[in-house]
Amino acid sequence: MKAPAFDPVIHPPTRLQIMAVLTNVQEVEFAALRDLTSVSDSVLSKHLSALAEPGYVKLRKAAANGRQRTWASVTRAGRAAFEQHVAALQALVTNVPVAPVSAPA
Repeated sequence: MKAPAFDPVIHPPTRLQIMAVLTNVQEVEFAALRDLTSVSDSVLSKHLSALAEPGYVKLRKAAANGRQRTWASVTRAGRAAFEQHVAALQALVTNVPVAPVSAPA
């Protein structure tokens, strides 16, 4: 059986956090996602673009309260990629040998 593989698109910490949020909601507004990830608008925009390029995230723009807003949601492909990436992380943690800790001299 093939071991799950890391996904280099999802692996950066902010993208991993974005995907974790998106897999637990139907969609989230850009400002809320920015606040959850504690990054600037431009950094979040770049990460969302990187996730949208392979089709992991879908972005929807619409007017709300007289302003243009952006909402993000995870796609079926994105959910599958995230689940595989998380499985690879879990396999890594499960298979790490624990070195004995020596007492200070």
